[in-house]
Amino acid sequence: MLTAIVTNPVERTRFVKFAIVGSVGALVDFAVFNLLANLLGVHPVLASVISFSVAVVSNFTWNRLWTYPDSRSKPLGRQFAEFALVNLIGGAIRTPIFALLHLPLERVFTLWEAPSALTGLTPAVLGNNLALAIVMVIIMFWNFFVNRYWTYNDVD
Repeated sequence: MLTAIVTNPVERTRFVKFAIVGSVGALVDFAVFNLLANLLGVHPVLASVISFSVAVVSNFTWNRLWTYPDSRSKPLGRQFAEFALVNLIGGAIRTPIFALLHLPLERVFTLWEAPSALTGLTPAVLGNNLALAIVMVIIMFWNFFVNRYWTYNDVD
């Protein structure tokens, strides 16, 4: 599967588009997460689950419109259900990893004294966001490969 990305220019383009869509989704994810966790006081693990869900809807929309515009043989509802299931499994992988990482990373950042210009970057904010970034990278590869060969398997 990985060799297809390296050797096939069409698959490489799809992967790049998928990564761009994923980057937009990551921005959505980070924005919603930080709004919930840091401004509204929602527990970080719950905020992570909610922000992930919002990003899934964004990613499905853009992947269907831009990454796989030729994938129309499946009904929209079925395709979204497949995409959502892949992402739910990704979320099931992501959530415990995030839960394991965010507090130890917060502790690491308590050792770092932030420059005065970065006073809003508390150890909790830094630890939570680094944990979120790590799990996003892991899940991006899961999502691409499973969605490519199941959700969008109607594309040559």
